[in-house]
Amino acid sequence: MTRSWVAHLDMDAFYASVELLRYPELRGQPVVIGGGQRHQPVMQDDGTRHFSVLRDYAGRGVVTTATYEARALGVHSAMGMMKAAVLAPQAVLLPVDFEQYRAYSRRFKAAVAEIAPIIEDRGVDEIYIDLNALPGVHDAVGDDPHGGVRALAQRIKDRVREATGLSCSVGVTPNKLLSKLCSDLEKPDGLTVLTEEDIPVRIWPLPAKRINGIGPKSTARLEALGIHTIGDLAAAQPAWLIEQFGANYGAWLHEAAHGRDERAVVTWREPKSISRETTFERDLHARDDRDALGEIFTRLCEKLAGDLVRKGYVAKTIGVKLRYTDFKIATREITLAAHTADARDIRLWAGRCLKKVPLDQRLRLLGVRAGALCKLEDVPAVEVAPVLKEPLLAYTLPLFDWEDAPTQRTMEG
Repeated sequence: MTRSWVAHLDMDAFYASVELLRYPELRGQPVVIGGGQRHQPVMQDDGTRHFSVLRDYAGRGVVTTATYEARALGVHSAMGMMKAAVLAPQAVLLPVDFEQYRAYSRRFKAAVAEIAPIIEDRGVDEIYIDLNALPGVHDAVGDDPHGGVRALAQRIKDRVREATGLSCSVGVTPNKLLSKLCSDLEKPDGLTVLTEEDIPVRIWPLPAKRINGIGPKSTARLEALGIHTIGDLAAAQPAWLIEQFGANYGAWLHEAAHGRDERAVVTWREPKSISRETTFERDLHARDDRDALGEIFTRLCEKLAGDLVRKGYVAKTIGVKLRYTDFKIATREITLAAHTADARDIRLWAGRCLKKVPLDQRLRLLGVRAGALCKLEDVPAVEVAPVLKEPLLAYTLPLFDWEDAPTQRTMEG
């Protein structure tokens, strides 16, 4: 029987691992990524570096990622930094360096493409790989009927390490859903090859929430119904799942629990939107911190415009996103008369979106989004606003006129 083979490659603690290449003396220690520039390591007179530690952190930031040693202490991504400091006060705190992470992302994907060119990019640290057309992938090796694909996956892992110095974990199965599950089974530096026959033993004992697509709300509903594992979900009657969760999602839950997934590896997908956002090291208020917020907002718009120009897109909608101190989120969006990639346009219309959201609470996060994207060459020139070359700060507007800002509106999201 000739099987279809799809791999999911997930870099191990990617951001943290990149930082350990830069600071190898931190290997084996709990390290948390998510600090600001004030947490940059400082070179001392004796040639050693002084690192910030989590117990000294003060602010409202969140953890971006952490080494496995920090995770063993209970620290995880999106956790509040102050809570993480209680769990791992001795952990080293490093600032985020997205430019460096994107550079390593490009490097590992290029290394994989040398061996297996059919790749679906799923983000900075993970990809799907179609292995089916590669030589030897369907061969047995000795007593291992899947030795060929196992050797190929190991070759990919070795090439990633050669190119980056980093480890990755790979799941190889007949489809994307199972491969995503399996890349996490033997982390770090794991390699799992699995077929449909292995599902009852390897997959069904796992928590149902491990399936990509079952989020916190669905997990809570499933647990309330007595379904805790993927096996519990597989044993549920399809009609009952549809009754509980609706036709589409209920049917998908049944299929996913049995490891069925017909999605192909997609080598290119046009983005629907591009966004830039930042989480503040301390909560900011639109009135008390007006100047600081105005500059941050302007810089976000400038970076977003740069992203659009660099990638060759123009946008027809501009929106904003705010997260308040109570973690509620507000979003607003405006549709433009013409497509744009101009920073001044983005700043103008994003500023008008801000006038439609409550600004009487302190803010944890501020973001700007460009949507309804089109490739620049696909839009008639008369329908595109000109991109100006002058620095955006020359056109900086106030964040908003406080007297015009709403104080009571229904928040979205």
